Amino acid sequence: MSDTVLLPSKSPTRPILDLDTINHQWGDADATRLVQWGDETFGEGLVMSTSFGIQSAVMLHLVTQVVPNIPIIWVDTGYLPVETYRFAEDLTVQLGLNLQVYQSPLSPARMEALYGRLWEQQDVAALNRYDQIRKVEPMQRALQEWGATAWLTGLRADQTDHRRSLDRVGIQDGRYKLMPILKWTAKQVYQYLVAHDLPYHPLF
Repeated sequence: MSDTVLLPSKSPTRPILDLDTINHQWGDADATRLVQWGDETFGEGLVMSTSFGIQSAVMLHLVTQVVPNIPIIWVDTGYLPVETYRFAEDLTVQLGLNLQVYQSPLSPARMEALYGRLWEQQDVAALNRYDQIRKVEPMQRALQEWGATAWLTGLRADQTDHRRSLDRVGIQDGRYKLMPILKWTAKQVYQYLVAHDLPYHPLF
């Protein structure tokens, strides 16, 4: 796990892309080819995010086979299970990840002192505040600091109704979002894990 953050010397310029054309060209492309295209198109502006969840080993392996030193952004909420922290450490060593960990400047203890246990409150505003403090702000800061013009993520269409409506290349908050395994099934994820002898998250 990296302790020294080496940020890009300058912020890359975001290219202007026709998303309809891009998704027509790359909508059914092999996941690895989409990652290659992302690297060729965005260069140092391309980063990856991970949660170290059930399928994270797949995306981390797939992407780093193409872009070995890509910055891997992990937003650590401070409330993750012990198993997730150990899983993250093991995968970082196994795959030689350029892991960049981001956290809220507000510690869990201080947040609870000021606002209570937000995730336990049956209140939409409380949950939104939790997400903003522990997830959204650190992620936005990471993308800004790395000068990201695009990021790779492991979203899959079969996970939620909203994700079924997504294209493999989209745009969010002014940055391109690439989803190489968007159309993969759970079976394909499992087969990739087995084929490459990758570890399962211990809680799944």
